[in-house]
Order: sequence, then C-alpha cells, then structure tokens
Amino acid sequence: MTNPFENLANLDRLIHEPARLSIMTALSVVQSADFTFLKNITGLSVGNLSNHLAKLEEGGFIQITKGFVKNRPNTMITITAQGSRAIEIHWMRLKSLYEESKKLKKG
Repeated sequence: MTNPFENLANLDRLIHEPARLSIMTALSVVQSADFTFLKNITGLSVGNLSNHLAKLEEGGFIQITKGFVKNRPNTMITITAQGSRAIEIHWMRLKSLYEESKKLKKG
C-alpha cells in the first residue's frame, strides 16, 4: 500500500505545475476569461502565460478563441468539460492526500 506522500508524485503534472494550477483554478470559477485577465490574476508574463495555455490546450483542458473587440485583438480562454472535471478531481485528490497525511501523524 502506498502512502499519501508517494501518491503526490502521481498527480497530473499537466495541471499540478503551479502556473497551470493557477490558470485552471481561475478558469474553473469564471468558465472563460480573456488573456489580459488571466495575465493579471496569475502574475505571469505574456510569454509564460502563452506557453502554459498552449500546453493546456494541447491537453484538451481549455479552448482558445482569437477575435476582435472594438477592432482590437482579443484572446478568450474557456475551460472545457474535460478541463473542469480534471481540475475538480485534482483538488479532490490534493485534499484527500492531505487528509491521509494528517492521519499518519495521529497514528
């Protein structure tokens, strides 16, 4: 039987990376956001955010739509159903692993 500390190493690395966890958590609350909002809320640089969004899009967790608002370029990011399930499961696993680790302390 594995312990919670070993199971932490088995978390989904696509979501668990801190910047992507921040992006996915934000999107799970608002469903969709523009690039500037995500840049501001996460504190990531333009290039760093772009790279993380590309990885999340490749994984099927988000959808990126480029368009224009008042003749200005606009990039909208929407969490997919797969992404919503993945982030919800991820946070449940983290909470569960944390609770399991507290039991080890008591035992």
